[in-house]
Amino acid sequence: MNAPAGEPILLTHELCRQFVRGDEPPVKALDGISIQVRSRALTALVGPDGAGKTTLLRIAAGLLLPDSGQMHVLGLDAAKEPQRIQDRISYMPQRFGLYEDLTVSENVDLYADLHGVTPAQRAQRYPRLMEMTALEPFRDRLAGRLSGGMKQKLGLACTLVRSPELLLLDEPTVGVDPLSRKELWAIVRTLVDEQGLTVLLSTSYLDEAEHCGQVIVLHHGRVLAQGEPAGISAAAADRVYLASPPTNRSARAWQAQLLDEPGVVDAVPDGGRVRIVLSEKAELAHDPLQGPALGSVSATPAAPRFEDGFMVLLRRQAEHERAAKIALQHPLETHAGETAVHVRDLVRRFGAFTAVNHVNFEVKRGGLFGLLGPNGAGKTTTFRMLCGLLPASGGELRVAGADVRQSRAEARARLGYVAQKFSLYGPLSVVENLEFFASAYGLRGAQKRERVQWAMSQFELEAHAREPSIQLPGGYKQRLAMAAALLHEPEILFLDEPTSGADPLARRAFWRRITALAEQGVTVIVTTHFMQEAEYCDRIAIMDAGQILAQGAPGDIRRAAATTDQPEPTMEDAFIRVVEQARARGTGAQQAGAAA
Repeated sequence: MNAPAGEPILLTHELCRQFVRGDEPPVKALDGISIQVRSRALTALVGPDGAGKTTLLRIAAGLLLPDSGQMHVLGLDAAKEPQRIQDRISYMPQRFGLYEDLTVSENVDLYADLHGVTPAQRAQRYPRLMEMTALEPFRDRLAGRLSGGMKQKLGLACTLVRSPELLLLDEPTVGVDPLSRKELWAIVRTLVDEQGLTVLLSTSYLDEAEHCGQVIVLHHGRVLAQGEPAGISAAAADRVYLASPPTNRSARAWQAQLLDEPGVVDAVPDGGRVRIVLSEKAELAHDPLQGPALGSVSATPAAPRFEDGFMVLLRRQAEHERAAKIALQHPLETHAGETAVHVRDLVRRFGAFTAVNHVNFEVKRGGLFGLLGPNGAGKTTTFRMLCGLLPASGGELRVAGADVRQSRAEARARLGYVAQKFSLYGPLSVVENLEFFASAYGLRGAQKRERVQWAMSQFELEAHAREPSIQLPGGYKQRLAMAAALLHEPEILFLDEPTSGADPLARRAFWRRITALAEQGVTVIVTTHFMQEAEYCDRIAIMDAGQILAQGAPGDIRRAAATTDQPEPTMEDAFIRVVEQARARGTGAQQAGAAA
């Protein structure tokens, strides 16, 4: 029986939990947490990596016991009655346990069996779940052949087979493209608004948190703030400006410079301009927009977003976490207009299935190119062909002057690749991973030691030198993977969804380093599901069903997607419009639900 709307359904008081790893000092995952989650509402947990979000959810799900303090879920003590709690809630972890060699129906049946769902209950719930998740046409498809977004929807369907009183979701949209994310959120809102379900979820997408009824901001195991999103946004009131970069400066380069300003809390590219959040100290200055980087630019005050307030709260606690710019030992020479990557009529077939269908694009040396698209669009397949890891079925493919189809080894020696999935050796320490990859790239002796030391210093990994890479926070795993890819000083860097699941601080640190690399001549090609990040790119291409649907500068893509009702679309608006229009015309229609 669900509690009345607004009544606390989950309460904690001074909740603590720490983890001990060998001889290292204990890590406080939760340090005196006191929160409450209201019934029949949607509540978001947000915070940087290591803030304690997953630990809190696992205690609520009865999978961990607290060290001290109290948590009550549905009126039950989580430390004393975890099984009774598990009987009444559902929990979907980040890596939900789908069985990829079973069909959609078989996965749902398996979880129904595990939870003791009767045939009568299945007959009542299955049609609603299949309709809500749009999985009905794919009931006989193997889970392993679903796109990333559809796997998440199947995981949600399996989680909901028994009508829980409380639903816990840990990063349900991580690694999911904007279209699938929109569909997943429509499902969650239906559960809350129409079925009265209580949902507590964690997310690294702050625009998602902005649409929740309540938000809890965590940092280093403590609560920084809790309440309605508007209250968090208010922390940045009267401090937010939109400014056009000075002449001959890109928004990306200028925002990277602004981050060094002591009075600037945050700066991100935003629709061709830069969104600037000032500190309280800067706000009190006679003219807050005068400084070495800002100069006498034209700036317009803007209403604060949730992300602006979030960054203000975090910077109060983590000012020292601003990432340093990366400095190459040997910056690359670039010549205006020189092509680094040439792709013409690129094709890749897997049997009768065409994953990449006559794709064309070029990337200039020192440029930053974004390859965007829904899950299963063909981005990763394209990347793997560019890197010489997968042979092309047809077309021309030149990378750093080398013909990849004829000389894959030569091409690979001149590029670095950061894979979408965790590609490091988990049991090996940070240093051991770097030494391994340095050897794999042919580095020996003094040169190897020099490059490993460079990577440790530039990516600020010294404090984690002996820690197994599998135990690193997400942001540090990302740093280590990129450091390993740069050991042999490649001319071109391929990054396949490198910020997936990363928190806002880690994403800003990542792009700060990428901007510095591009300024020093490294060509960067990146895929991302954070459409705001596309604004860092010089050019982008949007793919679906193995074809490029739109290509150009981010501003051109946005302007082409403008409508009377939406004259200034965001990049996410533009992305969704481009893909939906193509699917409506039939281009890419076969992609819906296709294998990733």
